Amino acid sequence: MRKTLNSIIAGIRAVERLLVISINLIMVALYTFNVLVREIFPQYSSTFAWIDEATRLLMVWAIFLSLGLALERGRHVAVTTLLEKLPDIPKKVICFVINTTGIVFSCYLAWLGVALVKFVMGTGQVSPTLGLPMYWLYVAPTIGFVLLALRYGLELAGINDRHNKPITIDQAN
Repeated sequence: MRKTLNSIIAGIRAVERLLVISINLIMVALYTFNVLVREIFPQYSSTFAWIDEATRLLMVWAIFLSLGLALERGRHVAVTTLLEKLPDIPKKVICFVINTTGIVFSCYLAWLGVALVKFVMGTGQVSPTLGLPMYWLYVAPTIGFVLLALRYGLELAGINDRHNKPITIDQAN
């Protein structure tokens, strides 16, 4: 059971990493192309106005897809000076409270995200230059907070412990 769970988590992690890396590479390529067109062929720059909107949309996706990975590796902003100096029992209690609060808050935000996606779907809004349905912008935080809730759940289950055993690059692969 635990081996199956670990392989599922590893699969999710691999997909997240692949998507975040791909999104970042696509953003760099688009912006590089956009700068080259504006500098070399300025008469065609209006043709590629969609690149600004596309990169903003991709950036939102990259940020929210990275939430779970950052938490898993202990990379979220945190003040851990006091926590590191506490004995084991109070430390475990505080970590439990933090993780429980995190999973409840993440689930709540994911639930709000679903409601927002449904609302925006109902409006029929589309992006100005790409023509994409605007609800795709709001799907990103919903998925991101689900992934974050998953990581808090793994902390609560004792599968991951970002406070005591941060994952190194070798372990993450």
